[in-house]
Amino acid sequence: MNKLSLIIKREYLAKVRNKSFVIMTFLSPILMVGMIVLVAYLTKVNDSQKRIIAVFNESDYFSNDFNTTERTSYIFFKDLSLQAAKDSTLSLGFSGLLHIPNHSDLEEVAQSSYFYSKEAPNSSVLDPLEYIFEERLRQRKLIDIGVSTEEFTTINDRFEINIATFTGEQNLKGINEMKAFVGGGFGYLIMMFIIIYGGFVMRSVIEEKTSRIIEVIISSVKPFQLMLGKIIGTSLAGITQFTIWIISASLLLFVVFLVFGIDLTGLSDQSGTSPNPMNSISPLPPAPDTMQLYAIEFLEIPWFMLISLFLVYFILGYLIYSSIYAAIGAAVDNETDTQQFIFPIILPLMLAIYVGFFSVFSNPNGPIAVAFSLFPLTSPIVMLMRLPGGIGEGGVPLWQVILSIICLIVTFIAIVWLAAKIYRVGILMYGKKPTYKELYRWLKY
Repeated sequence: MNKLSLIIKREYLAKVRNKSFVIMTFLSPILMVGMIVLVAYLTKVNDSQKRIIAVFNESDYFSNDFNTTERTSYIFFKDLSLQAAKDSTLSLGFSGLLHIPNHSDLEEVAQSSYFYSKEAPNSSVLDPLEYIFEERLRQRKLIDIGVSTEEFTTINDRFEINIATFTGEQNLKGINEMKAFVGGGFGYLIMMFIIIYGGFVMRSVIEEKTSRIIEVIISSVKPFQLMLGKIIGTSLAGITQFTIWIISASLLLFVVFLVFGIDLTGLSDQSGTSPNPMNSISPLPPAPDTMQLYAIEFLEIPWFMLISLFLVYFILGYLIYSSIYAAIGAAVDNETDTQQFIFPIILPLMLAIYVGFFSVFSNPNGPIAVAFSLFPLTSPIVMLMRLPGGIGEGGVPLWQVILSIICLIVTFIAIVWLAAKIYRVGILMYGKKPTYKELYRWLKY
């Protein structure tokens, strides 16, 4: 046990005293905050550019339908030929020209209309225009069957159903998605940590193996102790770096927002690029009371439970994957040879992120979400996506949380035992590129 603690201390100090480790520890938060500020600035600049569309309307329809908005201005051409309108649009640098020909029938007018542009227009340009035609055609069809203009206005009103719990408390749309994003953020941190610091363990083993230092070390300690010491020491160094990143990045963001008054609402404003047909029919911005309810729901997420279980799943998930990384490092002579083994390791992590988002968003207690939250190689990520909903009634059943942790512990013991077998044989093997068949043979030794 004393030897294990010495190895952990050695690995930890070797990492934190490394010059590149120190530089990246303090430089990364600055780069991350700088990237956020740059994205906010570029988004603001991009949103400030107004789109100008020329409208050449030769018909008796759509005379009052094209109204200038915050993002789009409409310029109307009259008493021109179509070619002259096209030339004017090009020379003035407008986004495009909407030509509405003259016909007696509205449907024929709509079918004959064209939008001309220099390049293929995106959905943010076409969707509002198409919506105007759709609404006018729908209105005409309803009027034709006896619906008045006033009745059409009432028919076209949007409707949102009231939602509440069985106890009478008001419910809000999008709460499950918000909670899934929170859990997904924790799961994504675990995935990135495993990939980054698991690679550190693997490279550390390869460096010691190729420099033949391992032959000296292995004469004093057991291979299992050396492998476990490397895993724990590197994980402690990673936790130290992550803690510094989170604290320093939070402080830097607070200072930047305070000093420069940056508003991040532009990052989530999709008014200009949303595929929704028209801003005029989009749901109104939530009232202050509704925003307050969303804030209360966010604060009522069981943060203490979530952070506590995040640490549990993070530690167990990292120990499982870093054991595999250590075994791969012992089996090869250089980092190039690891490529054939890395993808099978990363695949479950990627699968957990994508399947987790799709399944948890639609049905957090569905069979796919439950299965992936119990499977040891994906549970650290998928279970965290489900946990913001709480444990117990309305959330994750307690037995599923306990079972997933037990499965992780059992899997960790099994993988460490198997990895130690590969590590014990491979750490002293040189000059040969191992295959999966040979790794299987090493497990029998």
